[in-house]
Amino acid sequence: MRTRLTPVIIVTPDPYQHELKKKISGIKDIPVDQIFLGNGSDEAIDLIIRLFCSENDTILIPHPTYGMYEVSARINNVKFKKLMLTENFQLPNIDQSGKIIFLCSPNNPTGNLLDVQSVLDKFNGVVVIDEAYIDFTGNLTFTRQLKRYPNLIVLQTLSKAWGLAGLRLGMAFAHPEIISLLNKIKPPYNISSATQQIALNELQKDNTSIVQQIVSERTRLSEQLLKIKTVKKIYPSEANFLLVKIDRAHDVYQDLIVKGIVVRDRSNVKLCEDCLRITIGTFEENENLINALR
Repeated sequence: MRTRLTPVIIVTPDPYQHELKKKISGIKDIPVDQIFLGNGSDEAIDLIIRLFCSENDTILIPHPTYGMYEVSARINNVKFKKLMLTENFQLPNIDQSGKIIFLCSPNNPTGNLLDVQSVLDKFNGVVVIDEAYIDFTGNLTFTRQLKRYPNLIVLQTLSKAWGLAGLRLGMAFAHPEIISLLNKIKPPYNISSATQQIALNELQKDNTSIVQQIVSERTRLSEQLLKIKTVKKIYPSEANFLLVKIDRAHDVYQDLIVKGIVVRDRSNVKLCEDCLRITIGTFEENENLINALR
């Protein structure tokens, strides 16, 4: 007796994600030819460096900030210069020596908005504004300035406000010529058919209530944490996390891990000494954290 096998239909992914880009275009009010989709924003970061830089070029990276800018620079054997933020987590004076400058705003792990407009007005190289957390602010996205600045690239993601980090879908918005070049150097099928379809389905939904809930919990959690003796300071945040200065930060981090609560230990990062980066969870998750710290 032979077993009948069910045929498996394998659909080749659309290499340029036309339907998904149309959907994103409608949501973001950005033309399709100004949209690049990557396997997370990390792929876009890597491709931008490969596109614009050779070994003799230098990338400017604020510090502290998202670590993948430096990682990608090292992988591509491109020099980079760290720009130490001020004590208020703002940018220092920017020189013109760099080919690219990466600006994460709101910044990770500090949570604050950077004064990126002044950089846009003066910097001669490529300005990459990483807006991974833009949905949690009351500020307008810099995608509105793409027509004014042909050297501007804006990164966004579905990982934060949409809660789809596991999907690995990042977006880059830029001048059509830059998008065309990114499409030429990317892997042919960098976004799977499954990812494209799931993203299309999820983008049918309205995530406004989720974002509002996170912003509300951010305020409540901040107020509750300040009542705990060991908490020394909570830095203002426009993101979906709080940077919290606390006694014995590294030890507290380890204690929380034992209790099944995962935060980010930033105590060994310059300007973030004795700090934990705490992502805003649900009401119940935040209560568990507060009780554990008490």
